[in-house]
Amino acid sequence: MGEFDTATEGTIRLACFIGVLAIMSISEVFLPRRPLVARKSWRWASNLILVAINIGLVRVLIPVTAVAAAMTGEDRGWGGLHLVEWPAWLEFVLAVAAFDFAIYLQHVLFHAVPLLWRVHRVHHADLDLDVTTGVRFHTLEILLSALIKIGAVMVIGPSPVAVIAFEVLLNASSLFNHSNVDLPSRLDRMLRWLIVTPDMHRVHHSVLPNETNSNFGFNLPWWDYLLGTYLPQPREGHLQMTIGLMEVREERVADRLDQMLLLPFCRLSAPEETEFGPKGKPPRVG
Repeated sequence: MGEFDTATEGTIRLACFIGVLAIMSISEVFLPRRPLVARKSWRWASNLILVAINIGLVRVLIPVTAVAAAMTGEDRGWGGLHLVEWPAWLEFVLAVAAFDFAIYLQHVLFHAVPLLWRVHRVHHADLDLDVTTGVRFHTLEILLSALIKIGAVMVIGPSPVAVIAFEVLLNASSLFNHSNVDLPSRLDRMLRWLIVTPDMHRVHHSVLPNETNSNFGFNLPWWDYLLGTYLPQPREGHLQMTIGLMEVREERVADRLDQMLLLPFCRLSAPEETEFGPKGKPPRVG
C-alpha cells in the first residue's frame, strides 16, 4: 500500500499535470483570449519554480498525503462513507463531489479571513491569467490546503482511488480554467453547466471587489450557482477587465519569485489591505 501511495499516485499526478500543462500552453499560443501585459518568460519561471518549491516542502513537512490518510481511514472505518454500504460508483461520485465542495468552502474562507487572504493574494497578484496561474499559490497556502484535505478525508471517508481521482481533477481543472484560451461562446455556455470554464473563473481574478469575491469554484460550478456567489461576466468585459490586485501593479513585485514569497508579510495600502480581502463586502454565501 505504501508503494501505491508514493509511486503510483505521484506518477499519475505528474503525468496528468505535464499533459494538461502542455495542451493548455499550446492552446494559449494558437487561441489566446486576451493579450498578455507582463513578460511571459519571467512569470512562467517564477510560477513554475514556486510549484517545485511547494511540492518539495509539502513532501518534507507533511509526509502523510491525502491518499495515505484515505488508506488509513479505509482500514479503520473512519469517515461518513464507511458508515454506509452503497454501490462503489455512488460512493466514488459522492466523495469527489464532497471534496469539491470542501475546496469551494476553503476558497471562500481564504477570501473572508484577513490573515488567510494575505497568503492567498499571491495567487491573485498575477498580472496576467494563464495556465501557470493555476498552480501559483504561496507555500503556506499549499501547506494549509494539504492539511485541510487530510481533514476532509477523515470526515468524508473516501476510497484512495476517489482521492487520487479528485487530486488529478483538481490539478487539471485549475490549469484549464486559469488558461488564456478563447472558447467559442456557445461551448462556454454549455460547459458552464458541468465545469468551471476559463471565462467563468477569469471574473474571479478581476481587480474589482465584487468580481474578486465571486466564482470560487475550481471543478464544479454548482456551488457558486446554489450559494449565490456566481457572476456570469465581468463588468468591463473579458478584453478590457484588469487582472490582479489594484495595489500590486509592478512586474518586479507581482511576478518575481522572492517578492511573491514575501507578499503575505507585506502591508499593502488601501484599498487592497482591508478586512475580508479586497476592499468591499466579504464573500456572500447563500
